[in-house]
Formats: sequence, C-alpha cells, structure tokens
Amino acid sequence: MLVNFDNLPEESRVWIYQANRSFSEEELIQLQEQLNVFIEAWTAHGQDLQAGYKIVYKRFIVIALNQDLNNATGCSIDASVHFIQELEKQYNVDLMDKMNVSYKQGEFIAYKPLIDFKKMVKQNAVSKKTIVFNNLVTNIAEFKENWEVPASESWHSRFLK
Repeated sequence: MLVNFDNLPEESRVWIYQANRSFSEEELIQLQEQLNVFIEAWTAHGQDLQAGYKIVYKRFIVIALNQDLNNATGCSIDASVHFIQELEKQYNVDLMDKMNVSYKQGEFIAYKPLIDFKKMVKQNAVSKKTIVFNNLVTNIAEFKENWEVPASESWHSRFLK
C-alpha cells in the first residue's frame, strides 16, 4: 500500500539506492510511475506493506517501510531487490554498488568509487567538512538527521586524516 513518505512513522525502515548519475526529467516521471506500481502491489506473505518513497537530488531512491503494520520478509525484500535490479537494466544505471561514495561539491552531487574518494582525501580534495551521503541509515529518523552529514560524522571518517 503506497503512502506518502512524509506520513510514515519515524521508525520506518529505509533502503537507499544511489545512482551513479542523475536521472533525466523524463526518466524521473517514468521512475515515479514504476515505483508507484511496485509499492502499491508490494506484499509480505500476502499482507500489504505500507511503504512510500522519495527520489532525492534526481539521484537517490529512498524506499521506506512502516514495520509497525507488517514487517518485510525475505521474499518481499528479494522482490524489492529484483525491482531495483530491473531499474538498473532499464535505465542503464548502477543503484546497488555500495562501494561508491556520493558527496556534495558545491551545488552538485559527485559520485566516485571508494578508491578514488580515498585518493581525494589524501590530496585534500575532500575534507572532514565535505558533506557526504550516509546511505547506511536504517530508518526515517536517521535519514532526516544523519543522511547528509560532514564526512567527519559518517563512516567516511575512517579515511580522513
């Protein structure tokens, strides 16, 4: 059951998929339609899952699930992963690789392989103040408070001097 992301409880579980490029306006319209259809039909053992989504910065797909109503099961999580993999193929985009880093570079969102991000730290091209996206947050409350944070306040801090 599709609900507005902002109406879900703060403890709702989130999954964040970062794209290696921005989606075009046309792609965003199609993507929203596909997310609406998937989430409206998303179930766990035949029970509706109350979920919503946001697309942030034309690059991040954030899916949230109200676990107070029904928990995701292995099968329902598999269904969501399969859906994301289909989006990757359709849009020729990488959404599942967790070994990449997205960070703010002025008004722009940059996307680098982790190895390149580490090199940039050594070259002082990024610093502890660089705003990074902590895609390891687990619920809406953490998403709101700890998703866009200085690198020094994220798992990225292990690479800083």
